[in-house]
Amino acid sequence: MANFKELYLAGKLDFEAIDDYVDEWMNSDDERTLAKFLGLNADEEDAWISDGDDALYNMLEAQRK
Repeated sequence: MANFKELYLAGKLDFEAIDDYVDEWMNSDDERTLAKFLGLNADEEDAWISDGDDALYNMLEAQRK
């Protein structure tokens, strides 16, 4: 199954869908970290934690083009 990042970069999801993935992870028994569950690398995770959604959005958008 594709993760959030793969689907987002493929244009199959809007960025706001990340909230649904976070909810899914929180309500699951998945032992992976949230970042691994979403498919984020360490830099993306750090930006998201430190600077918020806009920072992650900008990083992912740069990869989409």
